[in-house]
Amino acid sequence: MQHLDGELRSRLAVPTHTGEQMSGGEETRTKLAALLSTYYEGMLLDEPTTHLDQAGIDFVMEELSYYYGTLLLISHDRRVLDELVTKIWEIDDGKVTEYVGNYSQYVETKEEERQKQREEHDHYVKERDRLHRAVEDKKKQAQKISKGSKGQPNANRMFMTKDKGTSQKGIMKSAKAMEQRLEQMETVHAPDAVQSIVFHKPKALELHNRIPIMMDRATIKVADRLLIENVSLQLPLGKTIAFTGHNGSGKSTLLDYIVNGQEGMTRSPKVQFGVFKQKDFRFTEDVSVYDWMEERSDQIETTIRAVLASMQFSGNDLKKSVQDLSGGEAIRLVLSQLFLGNYNVLILDEPTNFLDIKSVEALESVIQAYEGTILLVSHDREFLQRVSDVEYKIVNQTLQEQ
Repeated sequence: MQHLDGELRSRLAVPTHTGEQMSGGEETRTKLAALLSTYYEGMLLDEPTTHLDQAGIDFVMEELSYYYGTLLLISHDRRVLDELVTKIWEIDDGKVTEYVGNYSQYVETKEEERQKQREEHDHYVKERDRLHRAVEDKKKQAQKISKGSKGQPNANRMFMTKDKGTSQKGIMKSAKAMEQRLEQMETVHAPDAVQSIVFHKPKALELHNRIPIMMDRATIKVADRLLIENVSLQLPLGKTIAFTGHNGSGKSTLLDYIVNGQEGMTRSPKVQFGVFKQKDFRFTEDVSVYDWMEERSDQIETTIRAVLASMQFSGNDLKKSVQDLSGGEAIRLVLSQLFLGNYNVLILDEPTNFLDIKSVEALESVIQAYEGTILLVSHDREFLQRVSDVEYKIVNQTLQEQ
């Protein structure tokens, strides 16, 4: 291991062991300590806060805020992008677009662009419809002139033929010009609409107990190591409850303890857990995204499509084989299945890791629409602020409500 700054090693809790024994968080902290131990005129950081706990994220952001070189950063952490960047490059459909400002300013600019697109689309639709009506009116007008002359006496008809023909040709010429304008109009599409999500839970999954899960004076250990002592808590129905704390404090172990119903746990017999844990998802079936989801959900088609659309599966994405999904797509699909499955309490352990910002925001919208109870662990402060109703933090082997 290269020489590391002593303070950095301490503040980032860099482990002394190396290699395969290292966890994802330990590997991230070691790489960051090595990078920050030497000054470089430019740095490229790819998801530097992944696997870090809140204390680690705060420290890295503090260090980078005093960095005066050029920083090229890839991150799905909105707080990092708000506090550290002054310019954003958006890559979309093979194009790179530059936006000046931080992430919040980027969001504002994108909303202004969407509003402008809505206005241009509305104008396009009105003008298109106006020209269609005008063409039809001109054609009807020409037909009336043609019919009107047939009822006239022969002498009058001969006298009017030339004027009638000239007038009719002029009207048809005008109609033809309008049709050409229609053909030349550049189509302006409306911004993508957001589908509303309404979950329909079967009667069998309805919970009526206001506190479906309780823990009374439980002590949580791993082998002989004490993690949390004398835990008592009540998890209310229909709320999103977050558990936070530094890496290794016992957050994931606490979730396992609740799911396994260990000593000190009381829960409603109707509780059905749906569990998400960060792992490498692999699909064995060669089926489409929609068919895979439909087989695993009793929700109506409208709800299935709305949730999948919210999680960025629409159009041809629904026909894609699950075996061809990328890692991020697989995570989004598995998360979607939890919300659409026959569960009433969801366990989400670090669900935003490896998701891009659009996917994280999509997950937020699905969580906000979900009526069941959610227990989650995350170090993404912005995500927690948007979705959690209650937060508990593990501090010095105790669980404290924030």
